[in-house]
Amino acid sequence: MLDETREAPAAVARLLASGLEEYRTFGDFLRLNPPTGILTLARGSSDHAAQHTGYLIMARLGKLVTSLPMSLVTLYHANLARPGLLVMAFSQSGQSPDLVDPMRYFTKNGATTVALVNAADSPLAREASRVFPLHAGEERSVAATKSFIGQLVAGARIVAAWEQDPEFTEGLAQLPRALEHAASADWTAGVQALTPVDRLFILGRGTGLAIAQEAALKLKETCGIQAEAFSGAEVRHGPMAIVEAGFPLLIFAPRGPAQAGLIALADDFRAKGARVLLAAPPDTPGTMLPLVPAPHPELDTVTAIQSFYPMVEALSRARGFDPDHPQHLSKVTRTR
Repeated sequence: MLDETREAPAAVARLLASGLEEYRTFGDFLRLNPPTGILTLARGSSDHAAQHTGYLIMARLGKLVTSLPMSLVTLYHANLARPGLLVMAFSQSGQSPDLVDPMRYFTKNGATTVALVNAADSPLAREASRVFPLHAGEERSVAATKSFIGQLVAGARIVAAWEQDPEFTEGLAQLPRALEHAASADWTAGVQALTPVDRLFILGRGTGLAIAQEAALKLKETCGIQAEAFSGAEVRHGPMAIVEAGFPLLIFAPRGPAQAGLIALADDFRAKGARVLLAAPPDTPGTMLPLVPAPHPELDTVTAIQSFYPMVEALSRARGFDPDHPQHLSKVTRTR
């Protein structure tokens, strides 16, 4: 897991150097043929990447995006085919039937179907009308790291090709160097603070919520910690009632419109006696986990998760677990 986490910057560089014509052509297609609806298909870590991409599409392009419950197709056989749909599937292996079957259904019924997948020769890729490989290379660790970061970047590349914003596009081009710095950020405070805990909240907002959800999943599967992710707004609607003195919280507060509210929330929780781990730019008061700024503020989430992964790997070992072989899990999960 640690080796693959450290390979992520190089994997992203490969991804950004590949498929230049394919992304450009797809961006042209989307501008000429605006989709009537946008669906994402994904499970687990890939679903967090799908949510991140969906948020970018909604925020930057003003298009509504829906995360599709795949059982509507695989179990309930709902008639969902509509003219002009864009369906985006996110996967590492591309083998789970509950992704492959809906992709086949939507492609057969005329949707524009896209697979963002690490295994370019997978069943999912074969059912899609367009494939954008992640170029992450073999990923042996059960806990996805470099492929997840690749999905974030591939999704952002589609947004950039569609929107044609030069600053966002240039930010993506410069991202690998920022990821190299992020991979070596000092997050030892997180290991020290979280080694003895068995539960915590992880908070984010906007695109940062997807990163909070990914962090919570990794803490569950590699560290045995009952981690729950919430929006910084949603946590006030009930969950904060169980926060007491010493309760641990990890708050992701990258740059952007949501940052001020998350920093204020960190202050509120500290006032209640909670133990707050604030992940924010180094010059932010109260920061314990420094976030490396990305070349564009809306890519700070990518550098944030790059810094989180080495920390959670070290935390897993500090708690006596083997992060490379989590209990009860396998690399490929097949569900319907």
